[in-house]
Amino acid sequence: MIGKKELMQQLSKGSMSFTSSVAAQALYNDTLRGVIMAELERRLISEAKAIADPRRPEQVLQDQVDMLRAVVGSANRALERKQISYKVLQRLLKVLLANTVFHQDQGQQDVRRRFEERHNGYQPPTTMVISPTKTCNLHCIGCYASSGPGGPRLDWDIFDRILTEAKTMWGMRFFTISGGEPLTYRSQGKDLIDAFAKHNDSFFLMYTNGTLIDEKMAERMAEVGNVTPAISVEGFEALTDQRRGKGVFKRVLSAMANLRHVGVPFGISVTGTRINAEEILSDEFINFFFDEQQAVYAWLFQYMPIGRGYTLDLLPTPEQRLWMWKRTWQTVRERKIMIADFWNSGTASNGCIAAGRNYLYIDWNGKVMPCVFTPYSPVNILDVYREGGTLDDVFDQPYFQAIRKWQEEYALEKERPEEYGNWLLPCQIRDHHKVGRALIDKYHAVPEDEAAADAIRDKEYYEGLLAYDEKLREVFDPIWKEMYLKPYLKPEEHELSAMPLEAVKEA
Repeated sequence: MIGKKELMQQLSKGSMSFTSSVAAQALYNDTLRGVIMAELERRLISEAKAIADPRRPEQVLQDQVDMLRAVVGSANRALERKQISYKVLQRLLKVLLANTVFHQDQGQQDVRRRFEERHNGYQPPTTMVISPTKTCNLHCIGCYASSGPGGPRLDWDIFDRILTEAKTMWGMRFFTISGGEPLTYRSQGKDLIDAFAKHNDSFFLMYTNGTLIDEKMAERMAEVGNVTPAISVEGFEALTDQRRGKGVFKRVLSAMANLRHVGVPFGISVTGTRINAEEILSDEFINFFFDEQQAVYAWLFQYMPIGRGYTLDLLPTPEQRLWMWKRTWQTVRERKIMIADFWNSGTASNGCIAAGRNYLYIDWNGKVMPCVFTPYSPVNILDVYREGGTLDDVFDQPYFQAIRKWQEEYALEKERPEEYGNWLLPCQIRDHHKVGRALIDKYHAVPEDEAAADAIRDKEYYEGLLAYDEKLREVFDPIWKEMYLKPYLKPEEHELSAMPLEAVKEA
């Protein structure tokens, strides 16, 4: 067991290179854990500041620092509770922290450097979302993927090849698995846990409805040690069962108990709608899931009008979205809970991350798309492989290049802060639907399914989203100018930030 003196000597040299087994032992010690977590927070913030573009608004960097503190705070709570098993903790340290966050593996660094040489200085994506199956054991209202029983899936050989190429050609070590319900995946006698076991040099985040995580499945996850499930909830029991089916909420709580028992850390995945926006960010909800159920993190997806039964009526109103923005960042800063909203947390990711800037999406048919919520594809990985190509041919697709160019022009390559586009409205398909739709039309991106095709043909849908975007700008442009483009103030010093939540909601 490493002692405090030796640990301090290592950290004073800027080193966290002692083995993952030694580090795991230290993190199980209440005294040593505090030293390590403080150094981890310092290191993460230092790296964020070192790579920050000085031309960008200062408050953007502050948001990123606050989110990093929340990530470390969330991890520290999980360690204090001893809710992460020793084996899973070792995998977190060796794979997620060392290889994904700090890129300490020399071979991985070489792969990433060669990618940049092939792609004119572009860094490779840090993750990709793969939905290996459309099959789901539930039939949720408004499912983005229109999932249900008996859907298509990727063959094991293709699924395995995608993971392998992402590692060997892009240096990727972090993968996100979605669906359908990913735990229904079966191919050539193998399932999803077999994929995690084979690719044990990588870490996996899995979005799941949780209903298939019985005691045996939880034990298998603990055995491989390189997966964290994000379990979907819509609020408390009434709202969750209303959308997902009677009894689902109780099955979700059972899954969480099974994961706690074996030491697999988990989070929650929440879809914010006009119906549940206030409930999913209430004190009662946060206390229940983060304190009582011991969720470590939350991914918050604002409802996107795609998939089965798409409708604009479920979109959070611009006023609700403003309240959600205020409430999310309040929770991140004051309680140091990692809640990432892919729209309202746009400043934490430097804007839109789709189309290969940070990630791509591959579905059960092999269609490659900019992101999960832009269900339009310029290329199918199955066709690429049949023609002798690789993932690099996917990255170079003109449609993806065009989206990356828009990202740069809107949010990345500016000389002065006041020239930047509003990062509180980062999304090219929803916040800037006219832009997203024009790119789909120009590059003839193919709809993922019939629901996506219907949306393209729906004139009211198009005009409705343009009107929605205009209202968003009316609400959020003044916030961007006040809090991000003026000389830097601490968040609490801004008039709007200091307003009570109810006052913000009514503004």
